Amino acid sequence: MSGYDLIAFDMDGTLLTSKNKVSESSREAIARAVELGKRIAVCTGRAVGEIEPYEENELQNVRYFVCENGALLYDSETKEILSSTVIPDEIVEKIIDIIDGEDCMLIGYSKGRNLVDSIDAERMDYFYVTRYKELQRKTGKHYDGLYDAYRKEHFPMEKMNVYASSVGIRDRLFEQIIQLPVTVVYAEDTGFEISPLHMSKGIGLKQLCEIVKIPLEHTIAVGDSDNDVKMMKVAGLPVAMGNARECVREVCKVNVADNDHGGCAEAIYRYLLGGQNE
Repeated sequence: MSGYDLIAFDMDGTLLTSKNKVSESSREAIARAVELGKRIAVCTGRAVGEIEPYEENELQNVRYFVCENGALLYDSETKEILSSTVIPDEIVEKIIDIIDGEDCMLIGYSKGRNLVDSIDAERMDYFYVTRYKELQRKTGKHYDGLYDAYRKEHFPMEKMNVYASSVGIRDRLFEQIIQLPVTVVYAEDTGFEISPLHMSKGIGLKQLCEIVKIPLEHTIAVGDSDNDVKMMKVAGLPVAMGNARECVREVCKVNVADNDHGGCAEAIYRYLLGGQNE
């Protein structure tokens, strides 16, 4: 057995295959690790509502979820939100003022639920996020005018995803919003994610480790994209998926196969269980 006690997986592009499924090899490896007393966590940009379709059959052995890039911690066993951090109302208003009227769409995250404008939920392919279209149809709370609904209700917002119709629009909006007191990282081909100031998956992983009483140096973090980098930097062993972006590879000590070829199972057997796979 290894000296690591917890492994944290990113979800999209890591634990999920290109078909948005948790592979059989990953499910078997997770079950084996739990059987041997190891902890499994998922650190994702998704809301609780966006992970619920996977809880019963594909992620039934995962108890702790660091959601919304660290802004919300969730216990799937007790169905309890353990902690949450929100973007201040006045900052959310400024962001909405910036993006309103632009050729982009917003997915908001409030109290663990994903919020989307009904029109945008049907045209996500236009914003190059087709793979999330069915997810938003099924799990999103739909609004007939999300911007106006926020201005009226001022519901708490832990995170905001903005997807533009082009890289040029994305970059222009990014440069405006990054001037505000928030954390902003690129996402997908033409999008970016907005979190509370200083919030990241790294902060979320630290908070989770305090809850489960596991030292950060005894953790492994596995990921593929920009919003995984800070999680990689605080973990004891950062592991890059075979499909990882260069920014992830630069901070990782080791690599595994990609998300369609057993990379997550490889990380569990090789590094969390120290080669023990029987």
